[in-house]
Amino acid sequence: MSLTFCYHGPLPLKLRLFTVRAVNSPEPAVDSIDSGSLRLQLLERVDEELKKGNERGALSLINDTHGKPGGLWCFGTARQVPQRLYSLDELKLNGIDTSSFLSPIDVTVGSIERNLQLAAVLGGVSAWFALGFSPAQILYFSLSLLFLWSLDLIYFNGGVRNLVLDTIGHKVSQKYHHRVIQHEAGHFLIAYLLGVLPKGYTLSSLEALIKERSLNVQAGTAFVDFEFIEEINTGKVSAKMLNRFSCIALAGVATEYLLFGYSEGGLADIDKASINLGFTQKKADSQVRWAVLNTILLLRRHEKARSQLAEAMSLGKSVGSCIDGKCLTFCLAGWLIRTPQHAEQSPWRVEVPTSTFEGRRLRCPPSATKHQTGCRLFWWSR
Repeated sequence: MSLTFCYHGPLPLKLRLFTVRAVNSPEPAVDSIDSGSLRLQLLERVDEELKKGNERGALSLINDTHGKPGGLWCFGTARQVPQRLYSLDELKLNGIDTSSFLSPIDVTVGSIERNLQLAAVLGGVSAWFALGFSPAQILYFSLSLLFLWSLDLIYFNGGVRNLVLDTIGHKVSQKYHHRVIQHEAGHFLIAYLLGVLPKGYTLSSLEALIKERSLNVQAGTAFVDFEFIEEINTGKVSAKMLNRFSCIALAGVATEYLLFGYSEGGLADIDKASINLGFTQKKADSQVRWAVLNTILLLRRHEKARSQLAEAMSLGKSVGSCIDGKCLTFCLAGWLIRTPQHAEQSPWRVEVPTSTFEGRRLRCPPSATKHQTGCRLFWWSR
């Protein structure tokens, strides 16, 4: 569903709309405050189930209220580009340079690592002269450091190294800290739009260590993905599920690319998007290029929602709190679209508080028509 609010008519007109009801909904309108209260209660219950580790229960709560008053707005309703093989020239026409997008180099972390190595060498030389260490002692000390580095690499998958570098990065570089938050907000938003529920997030390796009590876990966003895992275990991944998680995997680097013109983090995400399912090279290229284009266009369309979401995540809010309020609910309200087929299966209403849109203008996407959205158009003027 999509709404257009604009001035209409020669005389000043002011309509106070507390609810907007779709044409195909046979039920009476529900007060917007009641609906907002129901949605808040739903998200609180979702948070409780996620804290218990009951992913199926949390997803079931959302699915049971889908299309009903108090249900989530825009969850799984993203307009996506048609899936086909896109050429590199077509991506460039949409302002996408794949060389800057799909080849991330973490300059900040690399710089910190090089500085630490230089400091270690200078410190060792200074200690040698100041404390009079013998060459044998320097050799034993170097071998001990090499052993600890190998131990971390083998048993913790480089977790200690990542913890040290990431913690320093967040402390000394505000740009690095900001980039990580925006990166994870991109993952969160695209997952929500594609109908995959985020179950939690961490913005630093230290936070991940405290929450998960494991050095093998890095900062990132986790999702309710049991359906995807079940399909992988059976060896039959549906195209719909593959499309979803390809876009989610690329959402972080796509966000960085849009904000900074290049991406630093997310090399592991790109590896996930390039999961080997026995595709030919042409099919694999087609999947990745479509996911890149689809994800970039979604992020451009919902830039404000991503910005509000990043702000909420930086404050450490729960998944439910990030979804509720201005983070996603109201920022995405202008892009509510349902096809007539979907509407026939699940008639629904959307309640829009007057204060939400006062002084703002929301427009239907150019490709959306009255027939496609299945809603009446209302005109608003202050």
